[in-house]
Amino acid sequence: MKLRAFSLLLLVTVIWGTTFPFQKMIIGGVSPLPYISFRFTIAAVVSLLLWGRGNWKDGSVLGFILALSYTTQTLGLKFTTASKNGFFTSLYVVLVPLVSWLLEKERLTKLQAIGLATAAVGSYFMSGGISGFNFGDFLSFLCAVGFAFHVVLITVFSKKVKEESLLTPQFTITAALNALFAAGLSWHMTVSATVVALYTAILATVFGIWVQVKNQKLIGSNLTALVFAGEPVFAALFSFLFLHEVLTPLQILGASLLTAAIILSGVNAK
Repeated sequence: MKLRAFSLLLLVTVIWGTTFPFQKMIIGGVSPLPYISFRFTIAAVVSLLLWGRGNWKDGSVLGFILALSYTTQTLGLKFTTASKNGFFTSLYVVLVPLVSWLLEKERLTKLQAIGLATAAVGSYFMSGGISGFNFGDFLSFLCAVGFAFHVVLITVFSKKVKEESLLTPQFTITAALNALFAAGLSWHMTVSATVVALYTAILATVFGIWVQVKNQKLIGSNLTALVFAGEPVFAALFSFLFLHEVLTPLQILGASLLTAAIILSGVNAK
C-alpha cells in the first residue's frame, strides 16, 4: 500500500515537472496572476462537476494557503532571480518536517533526515548557487512556508474528512483570490496559454492534488516531501527535452543529489 502511494505521488511529481517548460513557453504573453486564476477556475469547475461543492470548512483553509503561496511566489519573482526564487520555494521540502512536528507530532526517521538534508543541498546546487538576500527572496521563502503548511494540512484534513471534499473549495478560493490580486492587470489569454492552462488545470491540479489527498496520508507528510523533492529534477529534464535548456555541472550535481533523495524515499516506502 505504501509503495503504491509512493509510486502515484512520484507520477504526480513527474507531471508537475512538465508544467515548468510548458508554462515558460506561454508566460511571456500573459499576466501571471490572471493566468493562475484562469487555471484554477478551470480546476474548480472540473472538480465541482466530479465531486460537488465539497467541505468548505477545511477546504477553504487549504485554498487560502495555496492562493497566498502562489501569489508570494509570483511576486517574489519580480524582485529576485528565477534561480533564487526556485531555491527558496523548494525549501518547503525541508520545512515540512518542522510543520509536521508542530501539527502532527510526526518525527523524522534517520533515512528521511538524510534524504531531506541531501535534498536541501541538491536544491542549492540546482539553483546554481545564490548570494545575498532581498525582498524577493523573503517573498519566495514565505511561499515555501505556505507550501509546507499546505502539504501537512492535506495529511491532517484527509484523515478526518472525505478526501475529494477538499478539492473544489481550495481551487475556487485560489482562483478568486488570484483574480482579486490581479485587479487592473490584463486578462488576455492567447490560444497557447489557454491550452497550457487546460493541461495544468486538469492534470497537474485536479488529478495531481486528487492523488495527493488520496495517498499522502498513507505515507506521511515527511516522506511525501522527499518524493516532491524530485520536482526540479523532472522540470530540468523536460526543459532540456522541450526547450533545449542545458544544466551546468553544478546543477547536474544538484540533480544527482535530489535523485538520491528520491531513491532514499523509495527505500523508506517499502
